[in-house]
Amino acid sequence: MTTLTTTAPPSLGWGSHDTAALIGRCLRRSLRQMDTVLMAVILPLALLLMFVYVFGGAIETGGEYVNWVVPGIILLTAGYGSANTAVEVASDMTGGIIDRFRSLPIRPTGVLTGHVVASMARNAVSTALVIGVAFLIGFDVQASLLDWAAAIGLIALFVLALTWVAVAIGVVASGPEAASGFTFAILFLPYVSSAFVPPESMPSVLETIATYNPITPVTDTLRGLLLGLPVGDSWQAAVVWCVGIFLVARVAAGILFRRTA
Repeated sequence: MTTLTTTAPPSLGWGSHDTAALIGRCLRRSLRQMDTVLMAVILPLALLLMFVYVFGGAIETGGEYVNWVVPGIILLTAGYGSANTAVEVASDMTGGIIDRFRSLPIRPTGVLTGHVVASMARNAVSTALVIGVAFLIGFDVQASLLDWAAAIGLIALFVLALTWVAVAIGVVASGPEAASGFTFAILFLPYVSSAFVPPESMPSVLETIATYNPITPVTDTLRGLLLGLPVGDSWQAAVVWCVGIFLVARVAAGILFRRTA
């Protein structure tokens, strides 16, 4: 009597070989597209220098403007990085590679995880470069080691949430160009927040929008941590916004991805 045996599919968790391979694919893709990575770094740096040296003298924040604007530029850097992620996901969705992944005994959504991990890595490099340049132009950090750890954790949480929003956009976009257009809203949000000017200096309508903009508590918390200022209750709102956006975007991306099957 012949006994038939079947081979179980590989584990589909974070440590599985298939997910690791898809993460490696996205990281190698980033290295081959250094022009895109460089643009995601150069644009925030150009904005940092422009705001500090062109607009900074005309904006009253109660202190050195470079100290006010750097936290906002850090978050804007995450926005540019997530925009690139949306374009790359849309390229995969419309380029036929996803259909190949679906035919393999692997978890197809692992490709989304690959894009997220690659985006986190790119954003880590971009953020480090922005902070490095900020030091060179006079950014006066007063943070303790604990404050630095909290600031880095908040930045990572914000980048994670924003990246999953970009992934969801990339999944439903009709192509890379459409994904790039959809992410304009992500890049616009920091401008109507406390990232670049105090909300109370805005017209009443824009002040209201800035007050309830999720970017505002994240910026205020990051600014307080890095400059040694009181954070108050803003950290609670920042964490709630980031976690909430992450959970909604993560679930939405998964559902939308499966519906494209």
